Amino acid sequence: MGTRRLGLALSAALLISIILTSIFYVRVTRAQAASRPLTRHVIAAAAALQPGVPLTANNLTEINWPVNVPLEGLIDKKEDAVGRIPIYAIGAGDPVLKPILASTGSFGLAAKIPDGMRATSVKTNEVMNIAGFIFPGSHVDVLVTLRGDKTSSAVTHTVLQNVQVLAAGAKTDPDPNGKPENVGVVTLLVTPEESEKLALAQNQATQNQGTIHFVLRNGADTARANTAPVDMDELAGKPKQEPEVVVHVKHRPAPKAPELYTVETVAGTKTTLAKFPATLE
Repeated sequence: MGTRRLGLALSAALLISIILTSIFYVRVTRAQAASRPLTRHVIAAAAALQPGVPLTANNLTEINWPVNVPLEGLIDKKEDAVGRIPIYAIGAGDPVLKPILASTGSFGLAAKIPDGMRATSVKTNEVMNIAGFIFPGSHVDVLVTLRGDKTSSAVTHTVLQNVQVLAAGAKTDPDPNGKPENVGVVTLLVTPEESEKLALAQNQATQNQGTIHFVLRNGADTARANTAPVDMDELAGKPKQEPEVVVHVKHRPAPKAPELYTVETVAGTKTTLAKFPATLE
């Protein structure tokens, strides 16, 4: 009889333990679910994607993205990304964003040009392209040197700063081994205003037997330098002559004499003439 009561007591204790454990587990699970951020399904790269390579269903996947971390241009469906061409490289597992995809119908180099930007090419030589170390993706400053005429010396201006190189020759991707290669043409990514400046610089360099040079810069350096043009006198260490200031003095016309009127006064045989201004204050 005692053994039976002991068994019942142990069974009851075990049942109560299971119930309490279940209640505790449910509460912990709910607390964790409440603290876990809400997510949404978005399209991401299944593997590292290179710019200019069309997206397919095989190189795309779905990931959970936190709702409380907003990111502009997230894509929800694969069909909205398939066939599009990325302008920049996308890392494996990174979400595919609409702003980094080329417009529909763009192919080749045009697919790497973001909306609102332009691509323009500049002829180069071994010196101008920095011994072949200008690769697609590099950032450069563009300088133009104008020879000047007989009365003026040569001068160098900085035309553009922090311009991205789209292509070096016919290559739109850098050499994986970083091997330098001299090319005859470098294609730059510029704004419409910058394309006008560059076209004018090339035209002036041709007419004045000038040259255009590229200055390679660190890709992380986006600061704009405020540099003044340099001429031969400054390069030779001569003091810079301040421009002559001409002061134009305007002479005011002399004030016009007031108009007078004459009053004749007759007193008996005596006549008196008096002059007064036409306007009396």
